[in-house]
Amino acid sequence: MFGLLKKKYELIAPLSGKVLDLSKSEDPVFSGRLTGDGVLIDPTSDIAVAPADGTLSMVFKTNHAFGMTLENGIELLVHIGMDTVELLGEGFERLAEEGTFVKKGTPIIKIDVAFIKSHGKQLLTPVIITNPSELKDLTCNIDSTVKGGKDVILTYKL
Repeated sequence: MFGLLKKKYELIAPLSGKVLDLSKSEDPVFSGRLTGDGVLIDPTSDIAVAPADGTLSMVFKTNHAFGMTLENGIELLVHIGMDTVELLGEGFERLAEEGTFVKKGTPIIKIDVAFIKSHGKQLLTPVIITNPSELKDLTCNIDSTVKGGKDVILTYKL
C-alpha cells in the first residue's frame, strides 16, 4: 500500500529511435549492468538531449557521453555509441556546458552520424541510471519507437 504513495518519475528519450533492452549491448559493461540499469536506444536522430531536468554534472572531454544529477538524487549516464571514445571527440559537438542546470529536452551533444558510422562505430546508446540501488521500481518501455525530447523511455520510483 505504501508503494502507491511513492512518486513516479520518468526519463524521456535523449535521441529518437527504438528502445532496446540493455542486455542487447555488445559491451559487457553495459549488458551486464555493471555501470547501472537502464535501456539502449538505437538512434535515428543526431542531437542528444537531456532526458530530465538536472545538472549536467559531466561531459566527457571527447563529447561522446554525458552525466547528469537530477534534483531527486538520481545520477544518469548517456553514452553515445559503442567504442566512440576511440574517435577522440571527432564526430561530436558539445552544445551545453558542464555544471549548468538543463531542462529535459535541452540539446547537449550534436552527433555527426555519417562520420561515426564511416569509422565503423555503432551508435547504440545506453541511457543508464548509475545509482540503481536508490530505485524501488524501474519500468522500461522496451521495443517502443520514441521521439527524442518527447517520449518516455523509462519510469521509476524512489
